[in-house]
Amino acid sequence: MMVVDRSESVRRRTTAEPRQKCVGLITSRDILRMMSEGIKSGWSAEEVLSERISAKMTPIEQVIYGRPDETIGQCRAIMAKLGIKCLPILSDGRVEGILTGRDMSDFYFDAKDRGGKSNYLRDVSERVGLTADTSMADPPTFVRQHLALRHAPLFLNAGVAEYPHPFKTADGIGSSRRNFGPQDLASDPDLSEDAHFVSEVELLDESGTNMQKLLYMGVADGVGSWREYGVDPRAFSHKLMGESENILRDASSSCATQGGEQNCGMIPPAELLARSYDRAKEANVIGSSTACVALFDSVHHQLHFSNIGDSGIVVLRHIDSDVASALQRNRTAPRTERKSDLRIAFVSQQQLKSFNHPFQLGWTGEEIVEKDSSFKQASESCTSSVHILRGDIIIMATDGLFDNVDIDDITEIALQWELESGFIDGGGAKGRSKRWSKGDSLTDLSARSIPKLAEMLCQKARENSLDNTIDSPFALLAKENDIMWSGGMPDDCTVIAMHVVGKHPSFEL
Repeated sequence: MMVVDRSESVRRRTTAEPRQKCVGLITSRDILRMMSEGIKSGWSAEEVLSERISAKMTPIEQVIYGRPDETIGQCRAIMAKLGIKCLPILSDGRVEGILTGRDMSDFYFDAKDRGGKSNYLRDVSERVGLTADTSMADPPTFVRQHLALRHAPLFLNAGVAEYPHPFKTADGIGSSRRNFGPQDLASDPDLSEDAHFVSEVELLDESGTNMQKLLYMGVADGVGSWREYGVDPRAFSHKLMGESENILRDASSSCATQGGEQNCGMIPPAELLARSYDRAKEANVIGSSTACVALFDSVHHQLHFSNIGDSGIVVLRHIDSDVASALQRNRTAPRTERKSDLRIAFVSQQQLKSFNHPFQLGWTGEEIVEKDSSFKQASESCTSSVHILRGDIIIMATDGLFDNVDIDDITEIALQWELESGFIDGGGAKGRSKRWSKGDSLTDLSARSIPKLAEMLCQKARENSLDNTIDSPFALLAKENDIMWSGGMPDDCTVIAMHVVGKHPSFEL
């Protein structure tokens, strides 16, 4: 429901008629969360029910909305991408209504088709109640395999590749190949405004009693326009990632000593970003950067991440068409012609203020108070969790990859890497499952070869960025925003490629 402040009013642009002011949006889930937190904090029932909803509502400036002239398909796509279940409909600055998931399910059905005695008798009554001897069918093979592995930890093998802007030198960036000159394209990663880290640490688990190995990783893309003000764009992004790694090492060291229990628990990605951001400000490092930081929990098979800007994460998974959802199923190619069952299982949401203008963490020497600023706090990052399965391929990268390589092409490159490395054969995922059942994990091979996948993706991004004949993802988005652009978008590119395996490698990389 919309939250209205009755003490304030606004006026129509065309008339002097006052209207009550909307200040936010609150959902049933928000209210349940408020009640849960109050009960856990030991509040009485009266105190829980007296809590003001302003504490948990979504502020009006963060509410996602639709317009009356938009289609059901457009609104459904917005709700699916953002994981929201209701969408206020706004017209001329006025909330005209709210579109919900139930509205979507009821679409095309009249009230008489949904209700009434005759409809209940025809559609529902014969389906109510099960006999006492009802039993469950055996789950499919893939479900049994997953249930058998639910208590077994998973591990990540990670590889990193980093390419600078192809026309970059120590003195600056060429605007084109002609402007750059005849020398070889840039290859020194120290020139890149991107930064990254991958760090495995031991911290206390959720129980606070057992030590658990956790793998953290992150990428950051320094904003190049700071160069116009005499500021090195590399400074802020490198400081952000460097301090993230330092904070993790400090916490791990605290766990290894007596009395460190208070400061060595699992650090959520958003908190890690916030703490490293505070350290960058304390050091008065001027600049700004997009950032994506993730944590892999090997025990619960979860990838937790927080993202600000246009870096992001893609999860690729082998999903057979027999069990694929409607959105993941390949509907364009006949089954006999499909080359692979490797599909896109998850894509993180980017945060953009406008085209080619991502939100970012930044510091100018003083706090920015403007509401319309492109600077955000770590608490405003897109934070989510993804359930990870054995065999998944996870790609974390800066926009240098996603602006130049379509996600379907990323999937094809990942499949090529799997085939060349021997993880997948003619049997596809089914053949892989047979190998796993025999205890053949190929973990060491994965650890040695995963850097090659990161390199392949970076190389493809560079090739596409220099090709003026293609419509890259950046070019397509530019045209959607009435900007004529052909070819790729030369930029720094950093890729952290990860492969989910069932055993820890037998050697240290």
